[in-house]
Amino acid sequence: MARERHSGNAGGKGGTGLGRFLRARRARVTPADVGLPEGPGLRRTPGLRREELATLAGVSIDYYTRLERGKETNPSPSVVDALAAALRLDGTEREHLRDLAARAARAVPELPTAPGGSGHRGGSVDPGVELLLESMRPNPAHVVSRTMDVIAANPGGLRLMAGLEDWPEKQRNIVRYVFLHPAARALFDDWENQIRGCVARLRTLASTDPDAPDLADLVDELLLKSPDFARLWEAYDVKGHSSGRKTFHHPRGGDVTFGYQSMALEGTDGHPLVAYHAPPGTPEYDAMLLLDTAGEAGEQPARRAGAGRPAAG
Repeated sequence: MARERHSGNAGGKGGTGLGRFLRARRARVTPADVGLPEGPGLRRTPGLRREELATLAGVSIDYYTRLERGKETNPSPSVVDALAAALRLDGTEREHLRDLAARAARAVPELPTAPGGSGHRGGSVDPGVELLLESMRPNPAHVVSRTMDVIAANPGGLRLMAGLEDWPEKQRNIVRYVFLHPAARALFDDWENQIRGCVARLRTLASTDPDAPDLADLVDELLLKSPDFARLWEAYDVKGHSSGRKTFHHPRGGDVTFGYQSMALEGTDGHPLVAYHAPPGTPEYDAMLLLDTAGEAGEQPARRAGAGRPAAG
């Protein structure tokens, strides 16, 4: 089933989110990374063997095998921390591992959400947020849902993703755009890093709410349509970026590098506002002006992605 693929059961691997994350991370750590000898001959297992990781973490091979296969679902905090250290996880990955362990301990079944069950789909913003987006012009800015549906945007915030405005409003999603829109690969100077960040955001959400319809439907669609997404989904990266700089090769704005900042909007269901910036008087600022004023006359201040259609249930 599609929901099984989204939860990570593709290929018959099964198990829990915790077990799949451990397996994916184990495959990325080499013996040399942790000071172990490679040993003679070829290794059939990518990365560490189960027994090697178990030894490093100070647990029995039987216990670790049961943990990875989903037969053991209640590791202690000390075991989780020992595994994180053995796998050389960073702070974000450690927190993700703890979240997965907590979910496994609660024995929450990874089953499809029943029709009419709880879940999130898109959303809307208050009029005050629309005014805020308008006041930020010419800085491109948009508000996205937790699965990166574009909920609201000022003109530049929509046009910055070249070609996104040509899609129907209900299809405007940043993750869908970077993987499926023909202009996306040329737009981003570091397209591979961009798609990794998008998948990491969805993977982090999947650790806490894996069966939500908005997440499941988007992941299922991308698994079917994008081999690149399927490849990265199985890698279980959870690192994201909330600020920095991005370089664009834009058909309207040219080759420009903008700073960006993601800001959480309190009182919303996980909706961040993402804004781009450049110092006045620079070519980058001129490009923002061009993106802001390139639309038709009489354009509304902030384009709401959900305007004119009923909210999804």
